[in-house]
Amino acid sequence: MRRSAAVFLALTFATAGLAHAALAGSDGETPAKAPGHVEKTFLIPSSDGYGVGECLTTPDSACGQVVANAWCEAQGYAAADAYGVAAADEYTGAISQPIASPSERPIRITCRD
Repeated sequence: MRRSAAVFLALTFATAGLAHAALAGSDGETPAKAPGHVEKTFLIPSSDGYGVGECLTTPDSACGQVVANAWCEAQGYAAADAYGVAAADEYTGAISQPIASPSERPIRITCRD
């Protein structure tokens, strides 16, 4: 009986120490800082087959913010900060190879945490 009580107390103190270490900063006394604002930009082909390209490329469209928010939520983010047609310097290979029309450029959605 004494051995099981001693093991229980040892596990309790070890768990409390781990929890304190996880919540403390590098010096063990100050609280750890929460991660800062997280955002990520996704580039989606304008002809992805979902038919939402017109919503996302038309400025101030009624469905644009709704579609962008849904995309971000599906990727695990809270909401969309910005969306629209990606600029030519925002995607790989665009500088040396011009694209004929803006409708063929990828769509950019910036999501935030």
